[in-house]
Amino acid sequence: MSTQSDVFKKLIAHSKEYGFVFPSSEIYDGLGAVYDYGQNGVELKNNIKKYWWDSMVLLNENVVGIDAAIFMHPTTWKASGHVDAFNDPLIDNKDSKKRYRADVLIEELLAKYDEKIDREVEKAKKRFGESFDEKMYRETNPRVLENQAKRDEIHARFVKALNDNDLDELRQIIVDNEIVCPISGTRNWTDVRQFNLMFSTEMGSTAEGSTKIYLRPETAQGIFVNYLNVQKTGRMRIPFGIAQIGKAFRNEIVARQFIFRMREFEQMEMQFFVRPGEEIEWFEHWKDIRLKWHKALGMGEHKYRFHDHDKLAHYANAATDIEFEMPFGFKEVEGIHSRTDYDLSQHEKFSGKNIKYFDPELNQSYVPYVVETSIGVDRMFLSIMAGAYTEEELEGGDSRVVLKFHPALAPVKAAILPLVRKDGLPEKAREIMDELKFDFKCVYDEKDSIGKRYRRQDAVGTPFCITVDHQTLEDNMVTIRYRDSMEQDRVAISDLHKIIDEQVNMKNLFKKIVTE
Repeated sequence: MSTQSDVFKKLIAHSKEYGFVFPSSEIYDGLGAVYDYGQNGVELKNNIKKYWWDSMVLLNENVVGIDAAIFMHPTTWKASGHVDAFNDPLIDNKDSKKRYRADVLIEELLAKYDEKIDREVEKAKKRFGESFDEKMYRETNPRVLENQAKRDEIHARFVKALNDNDLDELRQIIVDNEIVCPISGTRNWTDVRQFNLMFSTEMGSTAEGSTKIYLRPETAQGIFVNYLNVQKTGRMRIPFGIAQIGKAFRNEIVARQFIFRMREFEQMEMQFFVRPGEEIEWFEHWKDIRLKWHKALGMGEHKYRFHDHDKLAHYANAATDIEFEMPFGFKEVEGIHSRTDYDLSQHEKFSGKNIKYFDPELNQSYVPYVVETSIGVDRMFLSIMAGAYTEEELEGGDSRVVLKFHPALAPVKAAILPLVRKDGLPEKAREIMDELKFDFKCVYDEKDSIGKRYRRQDAVGTPFCITVDHQTLEDNMVTIRYRDSMEQDRVAISDLHKIIDEQVNMKNLFKKIVTE
């Protein structure tokens, strides 16, 4: 039985071997926490972005998109609070010389207590069988209660330290709980200090005439500074949303877990502008919609959960994460935040411009409140790879690795395979390819045995393999093989388009979001 860390290592190796993700500039030994998407990776990533974009701007007539520049006037980041407050609490181990985020070390400790409790419950479940009352066991078992009490005490201290921005107390929690460095195994820690995550650069042709500017650490500010432009030119009425997909940059000191935390990454964000006082209602609405969006992909309802924030950002009055069960535990893939009127008020203050919205129904002007949904494309990509990665034992002692993507997201929709490289079969296969390629990403493959070709397509997650054989030349029928079940059907070439489209059309996903 593979452990979760084994599965994660295999997933990383698989991603490279099959053209999903490569280390950046690998011939120069790579660059820490920067990755390139390969030929299959870029298709999957584009499909994820299309699924998100269309679910925002097609399904909601009051949501429109923009594409703002990465460089922004430096005062933007002063107004947004990033210059003064975009920090992580860092701690170094003096023996290993490794640097960690203090908050992450403590969160990992809390997760260990949760795991201990869950293990106790699992053991009891096996012991007592069907008569087991989990709720009662959690409330009465001495070992569970002892671990829960310890966890709650650490958690309360942790939340207070975060909210008070008390770096000494964060260090004290690490010391008191004897948290060791995973590399050196020692507790020889430095003080905790703050580190700003923004990358800066110079704009201008001469040293004297240059301005210090930043690579944006989030895409949201590009929406906020444009909200009035969009509202006026689009004649938008509140409530309305602005969606954007774009690159963001953070100088993460502790970047790890493959593409989960990177220095250059992509975000899909939608800022929804609402009347003051209606924000919590809209917050709940978008929570519901966004969870449906994830669950529609069919990777299992149990793989998702909401996690409310322990520490609210100073501008937020509600915040939750949608977490997905990665091979290294439940982790955030999307955040939904009620940002109040903080951002727009700050930009109004720092720019000196009036950016209030005039509400014709109320006959008054106000600064709108904002509900944000923010999702990391790369994290979403990783969650889909992790959810799809399957090792299967087959009859006869054979095995296969298959990526069970939702067909709408699969990088390649169909592989066209002539049984042999002669007798006119390649030509017939090419005809089919030329017909299907206008609508679907297809590949043509004639190398190796048909079994090996099937395995190759399984490994990249191709939902359909279409085999052209000698019989095809007589009756215009082909064998279609379905990835997940490995079942095969004889179908008419003229029916292929319809069969594939029924499975890969994103309309199927959108209907689940709208109707369920």
